[in-house]
Amino acid sequence: MGRPDGRPVQWAVSTAQVPYPEAVAAMEARAQAIADGEAEELIWLLEHPPLYTAGVSAKPADLIAPDRFPVFQSARGGQFTYHGPGQRVAYAMLDLRARGRDVRAFVAALEAWIIGALGHFNVEGQIREGRVGVWVERRAPGAPTREDKIAAIGVRLRRWVSFHGISLNVEPDLSHFDGIVPCGIREHGVTSLVDLGLPVTMAEADEALRSSFHHVFGPTVAGRPPI
Repeated sequence: MGRPDGRPVQWAVSTAQVPYPEAVAAMEARAQAIADGEAEELIWLLEHPPLYTAGVSAKPADLIAPDRFPVFQSARGGQFTYHGPGQRVAYAMLDLRARGRDVRAFVAALEAWIIGALGHFNVEGQIREGRVGVWVERRAPGAPTREDKIAAIGVRLRRWVSFHGISLNVEPDLSHFDGIVPCGIREHGVTSLVDLGLPVTMAEADEALRSSFHHVFGPTVAGRPPI
C-alpha cells in the first residue's frame, strides 16, 4: 500500500495524554489539509485518558457502565471501544488517492501493519472473518483455546483521505474494558502485550510499529504532532 512516488509519511508522537475531542478536531483538520494538498500524510501516535468511544455502528446495550468514563460519539466505523493509558493509539491520515483508492486493501494493510509489529515480539497476530481487529490465540494446559483481541481498527475516509486508525494494547488496565462490549463481541476477551507475559515498553511498541509501517506503507520521516 505504498505510494508510487515514494514520498515519506510524517511520523509524530505525543508524549502527554491528549484529550479525545481535541485530538479528533486536530486529526480532522489535518485530513482536510491533506485532501486540499496543503499538508503531508501523518501517522500520529498518542495515548488518551480513560474513555469510551461509540462508532457509527454502536449499540446502546453494549455500553454496560455509562457513568464509568466519558463517552464520545465517533465518526469512525465500528462499535464501542476503549482508549486509555497504556494503549498506543495511532491515527492514520493517509491519502488513498496516492495509494490505489482501494478501501478493502487499505484495511488489510492496517491489519498487516499491526501483525507485523506484533511479530517483532514473537506474537502471532491473526484476523478473523466477521471480526474486525487483530486477535491472538491463548493456550493453557488442560484448557480450551481462547481468542483475545489485542488491537482494534476503526477508520473513516473523507475525500479519499483516512482518519482515525488503530489501537494496540501495550499495557492498559484491561478491567477498563469491562464497561463495554468491545466492538460488540461478547464471546471473546481482550489482552495486551504485557498480559501475554511480554514486558514491552511503549517506546519498544512504537519502534515495532514504525518498522512494520515501513514494510507495509513505505518510509517515514520525523514530524510534529498537530497539537
